[in-house]
Amino acid sequence: MLVRMTTNAEEPQTRPRRRPPAGAAVLREDVTEAIRAAVFEELAAVGYARMSIEGIARRAGVGKTAVYRRWRSKLHLVLDVVSAIAVMGLPTPDTGSLEGDLRLLYEVTSRALRHPVASQIIPDLQAEAARNPEIAEAMQKTLREGQEGVALKIIVTAAQRGEVSGELDEDLALDLISGPLYWRSVVIRSPKLPKGYLGALARATAEALKAL
Repeated sequence: MLVRMTTNAEEPQTRPRRRPPAGAAVLREDVTEAIRAAVFEELAAVGYARMSIEGIARRAGVGKTAVYRRWRSKLHLVLDVVSAIAVMGLPTPDTGSLEGDLRLLYEVTSRALRHPVASQIIPDLQAEAARNPEIAEAMQKTLREGQEGVALKIIVTAAQRGEVSGELDEDLALDLISGPLYWRSVVIRSPKLPKGYLGALARATAEALKAL
C-alpha cells in the first residue's frame, strides 16, 4: 500500500512537461484587443485609404508580425472591426411596451452613432464601401445582424403583446425604426438632437408600426 502511494505521488514529477501549442492557440488576447483599438484610432485619424498595417502596429505598440498573425490584410482587419461596430452595446429591450423598447434602442444607438470616433469612422467606411464590394457587403451584413436584428426582436415581441399586427411588413417596419435616427445622425450629421427628440421619435414610430 505504501509503495503504491509513493509511486503515484512521484509519477507526475517524472512525466515530461508539455510545451504550449504554437500558432493561434497562444495568441494573447490583450494584444488582439490593443490592435483592434488601434484600428479605430487609425481609421479616425487618417481614414481607410491612408491606413496601413505599419501605422496600426505602431499605434498598438506591437510589431507588424503580431497583426499579420491575426489578419492577413488591412481589408480583413477592418472588416473584423466593422463587424463589431454594429452589434457593440446594443441591448435587446424588454421594457413591457413597444414605445419603451424603441426609446431604449434609440438612446443606446444615438450614443453609439454620436461617439467622436464612430462619427468619423462610419462616413469614411460608407465612402469606401461605394468603391469596395467586400466592405459594402460586410457593412450590410453587420447592420442586419446588429441594429436590424434587435429591431426585429422588438417587432416580434410587440406582436406577441398584441401591440402590432403579426402580418405587418417586416422590411417596412425595419425602415421605420432605423431610418429617421440614422438619417439625422449619420447622413445630415446634426450636431445636436433637439430636446425630447428621442422620446417623440419613439412615440411616432410606435404609432406608425401599429398602423401597418
